[in-house]
Amino acid sequence: MIPPAAILTDIEGTVSPIAFVRDVLFPYARARLPAFAAAHPELPALETLLAQMDRDEKDPVLKSIQGMIWEEGYRTGEITAELYPDVAFLLRRWSKGGLRLFVYSSGSVAAQRLLFGHTPAGDLTPLFQGFFDLGVGPKREAASYALIAQGANISPAELLFLSDVEAELDAAAAAGLRCCQLVRASDATVASTRHAVAADFAEVAAKFSLPRG
Repeated sequence: MIPPAAILTDIEGTVSPIAFVRDVLFPYARARLPAFAAAHPELPALETLLAQMDRDEKDPVLKSIQGMIWEEGYRTGEITAELYPDVAFLLRRWSKGGLRLFVYSSGSVAAQRLLFGHTPAGDLTPLFQGFFDLGVGPKREAASYALIAQGANISPAELLFLSDVEAELDAAAAAGLRCCQLVRASDATVASTRHAVAADFAEVAAKFSLPRG
């Protein structure tokens, strides 16, 4: 198998436990949203934002607001990003081995940089050559992945997308990307029948001939 030249990774359920986002990041942002909204009257009504948070809507304005609130938490040390134990080592190994690394998440680019910049393993942001959010389009639409490949100046066939969500993988595959679903035991992810499946990044490396040691 010819290995991919680049990796595009999701965050929640792929590099970071769903519980970290659900039980740490979201409650932190929700508790501080009223004060933030009061200081920014130009934003949508507080009730609207709270309802969007309750529904976990992938609204770009909401995601940007959450990112700005989280920035304070990371800066003060109240928040430290939680990654699966296999992630930091293999991201560094893949980068050192010449793979180009990119992120695509529904969280804003600013929030992505904050998460990877404040991990127990240190600042991982220098490993990545690009960050993409909903500004390129929804994660369940093939056109979004085509735009990312174009923006990264890479053929879709050379780009491996990692996500825990089958519908996102379907969209990426429709755009010509190679795909692998992360089925993390702690997140009770249901394994896909349409895509390659891996329990962790070490298994991804084994399946796609990526650097491991």
